[in-house]
Amino acid sequence: MPDVSFVNLLVVMGVAVLAPLTVGYLPRLRVPAVVLEIVGGIIIGPSVLGWVHVDLPVSILALFGLAFLLFLAGLEIDVHQLRGRLLRFAVLGYLVSLVLGYGAGASFTAIGWVSQPLLLVIVFSGTALGLVVPVLKDAGQVHSQVGQTALAAASIADFSAIVLLSLFFSSSGGSTGSRVVVLGAFAGLVAVTGLVVSGAARSMRLGQVLVRLQDTTAEIRVRFAVLLLVGFTALAERFGLESILGAFLAGAIVGLVDRDSASHPQFRTKLEAIGYGFVVPVFFVTSGIRLDLTGLVHSPSALVRVPVFLLALLVVRGLPALLGLRANGPRSTVALGLLQATSLPFIVTATQIGVTLGKITPVTAAALVCAGLLSVLIFPLLALTTLRRGMPEPATTEGETEPMPEPHLM
Repeated sequence: MPDVSFVNLLVVMGVAVLAPLTVGYLPRLRVPAVVLEIVGGIIIGPSVLGWVHVDLPVSILALFGLAFLLFLAGLEIDVHQLRGRLLRFAVLGYLVSLVLGYGAGASFTAIGWVSQPLLLVIVFSGTALGLVVPVLKDAGQVHSQVGQTALAAASIADFSAIVLLSLFFSSSGGSTGSRVVVLGAFAGLVAVTGLVVSGAARSMRLGQVLVRLQDTTAEIRVRFAVLLLVGFTALAERFGLESILGAFLAGAIVGLVDRDSASHPQFRTKLEAIGYGFVVPVFFVTSGIRLDLTGLVHSPSALVRVPVFLLALLVVRGLPALLGLRANGPRSTVALGLLQATSLPFIVTATQIGVTLGKITPVTAAALVCAGLLSVLIFPLLALTTLRRGMPEPATTEGETEPMPEPHLM
């Protein structure tokens, strides 16, 4: 057997278990477990205790965790809701975010914090779709006008940001023009695959076989989903694009095809169990281990970037919510802006790519991730409070407290 140790992975999984347990024991803390996972990684990593380093087993599982995270984010997208006024609002809002983001990126470039404004434009333009969904569910607003608007805006932001990151900052190199051609060819292949999968899903004989095998040790639906995930990720890399694009599109196709879940109600739960129960926490804990806080903590000028980046995130993604002020009203517009400005997983992903390509320094990347951490801590809670204001209080048993549901990660 190869000389591989699982000691580092053991400590990483320990943090992955302790983070949600802490949230469960302290429901009033109202902190998503993903924040504690990254903080735990920082503590056990070189920045603080130095107990763990990212070796081969941890690195491989973290890479697969990133792919699965983007797959589950794509699975959240409801393509059938993206139409009419919702689609126009989401697209226009994202375009406004790009304009505001370029202004912020150019300002940070002028003061020497970054070398290229475009990367920050893309980083600031993303929204954590997986965090928006549970906040809206907790407020009973998923099917309301503001809820549907928030979901549409987050879906467009997630998809567009991933495409732009893959187009302009692919680690494979090549000119932007050639990547546009490659991206078009890849999109065509994805569309053909989606049609083939959709056609196969309508086969009665295949459907009977899937139903017979889906809840046995074969777990055939889960295996098909993982095959699509790995296949699209490998294809994206083969085309010279970022693997996260392939993973995201694989999730979107599974979500598009899997419309009638009456015969397999546990399918998505099983996928989430693999992702959020195993590989995705490894990615976030590893991100904390890799986060270089030394320069950030020891330099006051670097530390001041955190609140500035947080404000930029709120401006770039929050202000476009004003486009729906007349339709949604002031209170819902404020909540919508806060939800749109919530971002962390995409920031972690984009900054790691930026550091690898030498586009941003590790200190700037650390400041951006810390700003994302603060956005997850502050913005959803403020949005939830805003949406609940004026709503009748539900009847609860005396002494009983109801914790905020654990949000998904993107």
